[in-house]
Amino acid sequence: MDLMTLATVAAFAPLAGAALAGLLGWKLGRAFAHTVTIASVAISFLASLAILGDVAAGQSLSAPLYTWIAGDGWSIHVGFLVDRLTAVMMLVVTFVSLMVHVYTIGYMADDPGYQRFFSYISLFTFSMLMLVMADNFLQLFFGWEAVGLVSYLLIGFWFKRPTAIYANLKAFLVNRVGDFGFLLGIGFVFAAFGTLDYAAVFRAAPDFAGTVVEIVPGADWSLLTVICVGLFIGAMGKSAQFPLHVWLPDSMEGPTPISALIHAATMVTAGIFMVARMSPLFELSQAALSMVIVVGAVTAFFMALVAIVQVDIKRVVAYSTLSQLGYMTMALGAAAYPIAIFHLMTHAFFKAVLFLGAGSVIIALHHEQDMRKMGGLRKYLPWTYATVLIGAIANAGLPPFSGFFSKESIIEALHLSQTPGAGFAYLLALGGVFVGAFYTFRLVFFAFHGKERFRDAHGHAHAAAEEPGHEEFHGTPHESPWVVTLPLVLLAIPSVVIGWWAIQPMLYGGWFGSSIASTATMAEMAKLFHGAGAMVLHAFGTLPFWLDVAGVALAAYLYLVRPDLPAVIKAKSGVLATILERKYGFDDFNDWFFAGGARALGEGLAKWGDRTIIDGIMVNGTARLVGWFAGVARRVQTGYVYHYAFTMIIGVFALLTLWLYHARI
Repeated sequence: MDLMTLATVAAFAPLAGAALAGLLGWKLGRAFAHTVTIASVAISFLASLAILGDVAAGQSLSAPLYTWIAGDGWSIHVGFLVDRLTAVMMLVVTFVSLMVHVYTIGYMADDPGYQRFFSYISLFTFSMLMLVMADNFLQLFFGWEAVGLVSYLLIGFWFKRPTAIYANLKAFLVNRVGDFGFLLGIGFVFAAFGTLDYAAVFRAAPDFAGTVVEIVPGADWSLLTVICVGLFIGAMGKSAQFPLHVWLPDSMEGPTPISALIHAATMVTAGIFMVARMSPLFELSQAALSMVIVVGAVTAFFMALVAIVQVDIKRVVAYSTLSQLGYMTMALGAAAYPIAIFHLMTHAFFKAVLFLGAGSVIIALHHEQDMRKMGGLRKYLPWTYATVLIGAIANAGLPPFSGFFSKESIIEALHLSQTPGAGFAYLLALGGVFVGAFYTFRLVFFAFHGKERFRDAHGHAHAAAEEPGHEEFHGTPHESPWVVTLPLVLLAIPSVVIGWWAIQPMLYGGWFGSSIASTATMAEMAKLFHGAGAMVLHAFGTLPFWLDVAGVALAAYLYLVRPDLPAVIKAKSGVLATILERKYGFDDFNDWFFAGGARALGEGLAKWGDRTIIDGIMVNGTARLVGWFAGVARRVQTGYVYHYAFTMIIGVFALLTLWLYHARI
């Protein structure tokens, strides 16, 4: 098949699967729903593999499917841009999505919304593919919003739980804040360039390097800086960057499969992909790059700190995702765009392992997510433990697993970058290495090692939680079924080897070609690279490696040797522990200022606008006016003839007076 046919099949197969599962699944049953959606995503994955082979052979595609709107000298169409960047993203999205689909068979086995869930996740895959395959800003925005909409449905999948409804509304509203900036950026692009096609905008961008706009009277701003900042605000919302990060931890209220799909390979990486795709624009605005690198640094370090006080196993992984997204954002700000995509790819595999591994633990303990009620699980869940350990090593950035190659490359890029703020980002990145190793292995040691805390004092398993469709758990934990463990194993394999295989071609072999802007940072990085093996050997003498080792050692000491110490440290930490547990107060502030302010505004409008103005003046006031006029009118409607005659005389006198007055004038 030609590239256009393959792209069409890859994009629309998941949409067909979602439609069939959603419309017919209720009638044809669960087996039909999971079979048709898994088959459709598998077709999309195979088509993506074929596309990867074609683009590796030098082919590319940038062509419209159909024209949507046409005007005088401009048109907006739906089309595909398939190059090497697109191919990498398609392969990551479809492979992780396929594994999540298979995993869902086991995880959602007893859920009454089984068919609906499969329809949603297949629709989510279609939305993400439309986003990464877009060749114009409008189609990008369609995919962007579609991903946000389906994530709203998935996070609130268990819609009878108030916490799930709160979480999906929070995600929806916070993303609208980012999307407002994103839409402004797109609007400026169309106003300035007269087109929304990537190729035309990128070609013309250097001609606008000196163009300024007056956003605030008397202050000139670079047009490209305004565009890039607007686009990046959209990325801050979708990729959960400070301060628009608050929605992501709460989105753990959704089922674990969607936690893996949203937070590993799809929605949260959309912002990273978008900035990399827009690299020809960002390269023309150092101010925008500086903003990107500082925001990424703050997110990477300070969200990692919050992870060390979390006790919900999924929330630990969620804050880990926030931190890793911060590393990707720092790479973008350092103008190391290929490294950001490289870390996006490696992170997709090992973070999916951690999320799905956490889900396997939750299944074994009947949906218990509190790590204080775990411990000693490695002997009951050997496959889950082995895969989670692989994911943890990769997440911590220890050699020679995949996360090491991408995270080490980011730190080196920050060291070499000339972007203002790179030094600040470099220091926070180093701090994040230590904290990341600590919280990652805290999860491993806390959940899988030590005392078995899932039993009470009488040796009985704790009663389990609240997820729909499950009975109370009694007995001993046991390994999850093969539909759960097989995706874990298949995702663990690239978590080990993908870094070895991909680092040279993706970063230094010109893999991305013209799809990502060439930069001085990457040219300097290429001079220092001498192969994956040499990079591993060199790592043992570097500061990041020993910070990793220190983080793992501290976690081992606190959770294996002296498990009594964490409580003591927490008690003595005082306000610092409180700040981390309250997540720096962002949720409290948002609830007080935005949610509370909105409620106060609504109450004020209800009290003064509705009751006082509308009811009091317009409705009741009108009624009172009519009543007053009727009362006055009643005084002359007495039934006595002489009253009516007197009234007529007064009226005639008034009319004559007016007539004489006007006649004299």
